[in-house]
Amino acid sequence: MQLKPLSLLAGAIALTLTTTPFAVHAQTNSSAASVIAQGARKGPWESLGLSNEQKSRIKQIMDNSRTQIEAVFTPEQKAKLEAARQARQAQRQQGQRPQAGRRGNVADLNLTQDQKNRIKSIRQSSKQQIEAVLTPEQRAKLQELKANRRQRWQQRQNNQTPPQS
Repeated sequence: MQLKPLSLLAGAIALTLTTTPFAVHAQTNSSAASVIAQGARKGPWESLGLSNEQKSRIKQIMDNSRTQIEAVFTPEQKAKLEAARQARQAQRQQGQRPQAGRRGNVADLNLTQDQKNRIKSIRQSSKQQIEAVLTPEQRAKLQELKANRRQRWQQRQNNQTPPQS
């Protein structure tokens, strides 16, 4: 009878020793993924070689655009957006990927057609202002980056398998 508990203990120790490298590997990969994700958040701006003046002007345009868009929302819509932002932030702090991106939260706001049109106009205006800050070479590079991003998105969409019925 003494043999059974010893063999169980030996099996448990062997299992622990064999799974430890996998756990360490998983932790290493997740931290590498977070570093990559943080680098990806910089977006196309990093590869454009913007001067400090250009960065400052673009930041000013984006801040102004954000302020104008926030002015379009009702107090209830602003409260919903803030709650969703805090939920995303809490998920990130827990190491989770947020369930819905910003676009998903905006869809929940039930914007009127007038609000949608005003936001679209603000975004178009800020896009034109930002492009005016860029040199012709930077604009060409930005268009190339956008085309590559669009192509990668389409490839991801094509590679997804439809749900099985």
